[in-house]
Amino acid sequence: MPKHRSDRGLVYSTDAGRICPECRRPVGECRCKQKAAGAPAGDGNVRVGRQTKGRKGKGVTVVSGLRLAGPELDKLARELKKRCGSGGTVRDGTIEIQGEHRDTLVEELNRRGFKAKRSGG
Repeated sequence: MPKHRSDRGLVYSTDAGRICPECRRPVGECRCKQKAAGAPAGDGNVRVGRQTKGRKGKGVTVVSGLRLAGPELDKLARELKKRCGSGGTVRDGTIEIQGEHRDTLVEELNRRGFKAKRSGG
């Protein structure tokens, strides 16, 4: 049974699974993802914020807006975690580092040539 969203069209089919809203093909055969993978979204400003939502009160520092993909993002995340002496992960194009490290990360990212700024309170 196909599911529809009134504004986007078909999003899931029991025959093919998830459907790309752009090219209307199954996600595995999507033509749009190659275009999107080449240039990640971002406005050039790297934002460094803090989140606790969904983490049982534990805070993480989130770095978003980086125009890096795949191995480059993983390498930067590894170096930033080492700089902060903390753990973390790369999730959905953002870097999450455990703990409060906004000032350290903004300083380090600016030193590396990114246009970074603090976001949130």
